[in-house]
Amino acid sequence: MTETSGAVPAERPESEFWGEMRAMTQARIGLGRIGDSLPTTRVLEFRSAHAAARDAVHMPLDVEEFVSRVEQVGLGAPAAVTSLATSRAEYLRRPDLGRQPKDLSAVAHSEDEIGIVLGDGLSPRALADHGVPMLEALKAELADRYSIAAPVIATEARVALGDHIAAAMGVRTVLVLIGERPGLSVADSLGIYLTHLPKPGCTDADRNCISNIHPPEGQGYAQSARIVAGLLAGARKLGRSGVALKDTSRADVLEATEALTLE
Repeated sequence: MTETSGAVPAERPESEFWGEMRAMTQARIGLGRIGDSLPTTRVLEFRSAHAAARDAVHMPLDVEEFVSRVEQVGLGAPAAVTSLATSRAEYLRRPDLGRQPKDLSAVAHSEDEIGIVLGDGLSPRALADHGVPMLEALKAELADRYSIAAPVIATEARVALGDHIAAAMGVRTVLVLIGERPGLSVADSLGIYLTHLPKPGCTDADRNCISNIHPPEGQGYAQSARIVAGLLAGARKLGRSGVALKDTSRADVLEATEALTLE
């Protein structure tokens, strides 16, 4: 008689396995095939995502409508500025022009502690979708502890344009909310770049970035605002931002998790 160690578990169908995996990521995995090609549905999904990413880059920000929405947040009447890039096409070809301001005469000098710049960046759609609720979350998180200057809306903007705007404002820390480069999974992701003691000539090593802000799939507004608050407190204590400054906003949660694990 042959001894058996138990029934061999049946293998799950391939479609079920990849279905579970796809539910955990926005990456294109387990797409299947028809002969030597992808299924028509997957090809159409790819083309749709590619078109959405291209549209997000080229779609202009409705500045007048956006100014009205930002003003309703209650941080003061926003100023609107632009970079030296004279068109979207030039902005995409000449990143250097997107880092330089055309005219900052509309920016009021306030000497508040925090300045906020809302830039269209590489995805004006992201700023249109998430800029105002993110600004509201920042106000709720920071306004009772710091003075905040009236926001500035910047078009054809790269991150470094915020340094020039911050110098004109006279603020100690600038937060640049800007549309991130669209991808084939996400076309409306917003980023926040924090620079303490900003001035023209700062590099990316002088900044801290909170990225992937696009709820419900990406990072939420309140969570992002808490991370900004933690970085801001750290920057003021350290005297600088950038590579020397680390996000400690979730340290208490991690410590509590480790404590529960050890019990």
